[in-house]
Amino acid sequence: MCPSPILFDSHSFERIDWPRTPDGDYAKRFLLPLSRRPIDAFVPNIKADLYALRLNDTVLPVTVNDTEYDNSYVCSPYTHYASYARQELYLLRSGAARFWLRGATHALALLLKASRFNRAVHVNNWLLSTNLYPELGADETEEAFRLLLARFPQHTIVFRSLCRTINGDLMDRLQRRGFRLVPSRQVYLWRGSGPLAPNAKARWLLKRDYALLDKHGYEPVGPESLKPEDMPRLAELYRALYLDKYSYYNPQFGDAFFELVRSGKLLELHALRHKESGRLDAVLGCYDRGGVMTTPVFGYDTSLPQQTGLYRMLSAVLLDIAAAKGLLLHESSGAAQFKRNRGAVAEIEYSAVYDRHLPVDRRMGWFVLERLLNGVGVPLMEKYKL
Repeated sequence: MCPSPILFDSHSFERIDWPRTPDGDYAKRFLLPLSRRPIDAFVPNIKADLYALRLNDTVLPVTVNDTEYDNSYVCSPYTHYASYARQELYLLRSGAARFWLRGATHALALLLKASRFNRAVHVNNWLLSTNLYPELGADETEEAFRLLLARFPQHTIVFRSLCRTINGDLMDRLQRRGFRLVPSRQVYLWRGSGPLAPNAKARWLLKRDYALLDKHGYEPVGPESLKPEDMPRLAELYRALYLDKYSYYNPQFGDAFFELVRSGKLLELHALRHKESGRLDAVLGCYDRGGVMTTPVFGYDTSLPQQTGLYRMLSAVLLDIAAAKGLLLHESSGAAQFKRNRGAVAEIEYSAVYDRHLPVDRRMGWFVLERLLNGVGVPLMEKYKL
């Protein structure tokens, strides 16, 4: 039987008996710096109370919020399902669908705030677009759930970033325990080998993308070559794509965050350097856990001509890294057709949400959202390949 889980607040992280495992060591390198400075010193649009959940062989970060409606979506369900959703309506090709959904999302936003939707506890929340999970036993999951429910009886309990291919057992376990499975987005999974490996056309596209490096005079630069003085430029490249071009609801990773993940080896940072100028023009940051890799940092100099193909080059480098390591690559969402053309397979991602202990008015937001997204949202995502 596993030891009972222990929940530590950020003021007591120094007292944690960190597990002597790869997952435990990673959590220590991630959480200790965040206990010494406010989270928003690293990610300005994240405000949350940070906890550490000590389990048998690992420690999971836990974030707790009450309102914070301007938070990044990684901590704010309201931002994810209302603010961000409204912003992305332009992706729909149907004007009628955009018109109908604009009104629906406005009404939904009012309902979510009325139900105090952001009063939530996120389990295993690494403040990244995709949270990869360590292997959690059934007893660990149950004990952790009971502890959090007792400690935060007025909050919903949320496990974000779940999809069937990667987290099927955990999803089944949580669903049996009474969790709702609320769709969040359509993501893309890619394998470099095996039955789901890219077909001949996809392999040709990847080879063509990689050839752009030589054509335009770029070379990949690995984590061992990147220095502290490079971090402001990498933060600038991330900001140009994920914030300026896409959305300021994405985590606003700054210089301090990039130095944290570099020095703590929390993300494996890679860049594209122009051979003549020596300038870094693109960046990716990846990490892996349990045979799965994902890339929460991705960016490039959007002021350069689109025909240079920096996105294509960077994507080719990413897929090459995943293939070399033999890992399943979780490519997150966005650029759907591009990823499909290179062999990625679409899958719906969910948040598992427990709210059965709350009064009816508090449950109403999640109830409506679950029905709306399963009945309308998922079919639209699949139809328009979002």
